[in-house]
Amino acid sequence: MAEKEWDSQAAGGTARLSASPGELFILTGQFAVGDEREYGAVAEIEKKIIEAFEVFDQGGDKTVSIRDIGSVVRSLGCFPTEAELHELLANVEKEEPTGYIHLEKFLPVMTKVLLDRSYRPIPEDVLLHAFEALDENKCGYITKEELVKYMTGEGEPFTEEEMEDMLSTALDPETNTLHYRDYILKLIVE
Repeated sequence: MAEKEWDSQAAGGTARLSASPGELFILTGQFAVGDEREYGAVAEIEKKIIEAFEVFDQGGDKTVSIRDIGSVVRSLGCFPTEAELHELLANVEKEEPTGYIHLEKFLPVMTKVLLDRSYRPIPEDVLLHAFEALDENKCGYITKEELVKYMTGEGEPFTEEEMEDMLSTALDPETNTLHYRDYILKLIVE
């Protein structure tokens, strides 16, 4: 019988799940036999993680460049700081770093992150207040030059690649400005 194991602190421990529908054999933890809801939730989360990972798996070999892991994590609705992202990577890369992350090592760590609801996005009103503070003229937009200055020189600076990615989505191509109310709507993750 094919079995699958996963470790879920949020679920109360480690469980071995059989491939047969409706069966759950407990090794440790606080599961009830036949608890399909927990299995269904974890299976759905794992499916989303695998799909996001595969988007960045250029070689189809179940590995992603370490440079792309932040994009994978953000595509799953999590928004860690750079320090938190480095901590996440340290949990995944227990052995000697290779520059690539394997799906089999990423999956349990990211599953736990999603189950624990870690790295949640900043609320819409907080984002709006932050953009309004940067909008010195109170005109509803920020110029490309201002945005680059703030994002690369203040706080936790964006890398050049992150800046290019943001500008390609954030800026109005006709005016080369960021209309932040519209941009916030793009950022909101349900």
